[in-house]
Amino acid sequence: MRPLWFAIALAVASMLAPAGASASVQARISKSTQTMNVYVHGALYASWPVSTGRGKYATPSGTFRPRRLERRWYSTKYSNAPMHYAVFYSGGYAIHSTAEVSRLGSPASHGCVRLAPSHAAQFFSLVRAHGAGRTVISIGR
Repeated sequence: MRPLWFAIALAVASMLAPAGASASVQARISKSTQTMNVYVHGALYASWPVSTGRGKYATPSGTFRPRRLERRWYSTKYSNAPMHYAVFYSGGYAIHSTAEVSRLGSPASHGCVRLAPSHAAQFFSLVRAHGAGRTVISIGR
């Protein structure tokens, strides 16, 4: 077992790591399988069903960093729809909770990535704990 000072030094070093350092948290979202795999320090943490954008409301593909976290948020575009545990990654697009859990596993949103409330809360907590600069969101086919 390592001494306490070593653990503290390691924690401080990881907080001071340059922005280009590898991500602590990775969210890999597949629009074709409607799943989100979350990795923490390279190890699979969870695999959850999601709902991405449907029809003309396609979820944008690409690699993003979180821009903003909102514990309680309501859409300013879609009739104040709740978007709790929102991790915004591109403009108004976010990964957030949904009450429509029966629709998870198929495209159903206006472009955001929807998760079950407990999964959205877990992801939100991971991003907040590890930091937006140490989180990468990848969205592909």
